[in-house]
Amino acid sequence: MRALHEFAAALAAETGQAQAPEQRLAAMARAYVRFASEQRPLFDTVFGTGLDKSRYPELQRAWRPLDETVDSCVAEICPGDPAAAQALAAAAEATAHGYAMLLLDGSYGQGEDAVSAASGQAARAVLALIQGRTALQQPDPGN
Repeated sequence: MRALHEFAAALAAETGQAQAPEQRLAAMARAYVRFASEQRPLFDTVFGTGLDKSRYPELQRAWRPLDETVDSCVAEICPGDPAAAQALAAAAEATAHGYAMLLLDGSYGQGEDAVSAASGQAARAVLALIQGRTALQQPDPGN
């Protein structure tokens, strides 16, 4: 639970300055990657435990503020289209998590320059997702 509270606080601290929902969502991606680097044990606790979170009501309650923060951003970006908002939220989370894992795996190198590069790229990738969000609802081109 502490790990989730710390994670939520890190995201809130980063998004507090941004006015536009697009900028807030990008800031969350940046904070997500930074949290993975700066709070690795807590990050691993949140994402690497393999717990079935649906079986623990206290964990569901702890996730709620995070979900509400993301949901409010994507609802503003995709007003009146819950399916588009859900697709964007999932894509933004996957993007942030992917950059975090690449950083932790050493793909960006080590140190603050690596953290800045990975977190900045995550934020830019989320902005690109927002711009191309209609593509998130297209049929899978492989099918």
